Amino acid sequence: MTNNQQVSFADEPLILVDSKDSIIGHATKEHCHSGDGILHRAFSIFIFNGKNELLLQKRSAEKQLWPLFWSNSVCSHPRKGESYEEAVKRRLLDEVGLDLPVEFLFKFQYQANYNHLGSENELCSVYAGKTDDPPIINSNEIADWKYVSFDELQSDMDARPDEYTPWFKTELKRIRQDFLGTIYTM
Repeated sequence: MTNNQQVSFADEPLILVDSKDSIIGHATKEHCHSGDGILHRAFSIFIFNGKNELLLQKRSAEKQLWPLFWSNSVCSHPRKGESYEEAVKRRLLDEVGLDLPVEFLFKFQYQANYNHLGSENELCSVYAGKTDDPPIINSNEIADWKYVSFDELQSDMDARPDEYTPWFKTELKRIRQDFLGTIYTM
């Protein structure tokens, strides 16, 4: 099942933060991702099924940054006036049509440039959840998707590391090191 509703906009107001996640202002998504980027809030969600396989998405060809790269299940930004929890719930529905509880795992800061077209400069909160409900994929956001085991994913990432987003690689490494027990018992 798919959906094709537009849910991302260049002019959506994002939350600018300092390294301690204190709000220092707001700017459009387009402005936040220009040049080397401006530090802003973001989040990533890892969705697992009952077999502990991870739902991966291949980002839409329409994405300005890292189009057609494989990444975690859902990723986005809280908008001005929106809590992390509200944003996570909204984006789960927007991208994969799922309503499920998620657990906060960790937060990290990163910056990555993409082909002189812009950058991510984010303080990213990482969440995980588990469901066997089938996703309803938003084709404006996601070009392809699949569930994979950690072993399959690691083999593919070793063979084709340049096909994965930089934040996903960092997040996955930390999840494998520190949170597998949490995920397996969800």
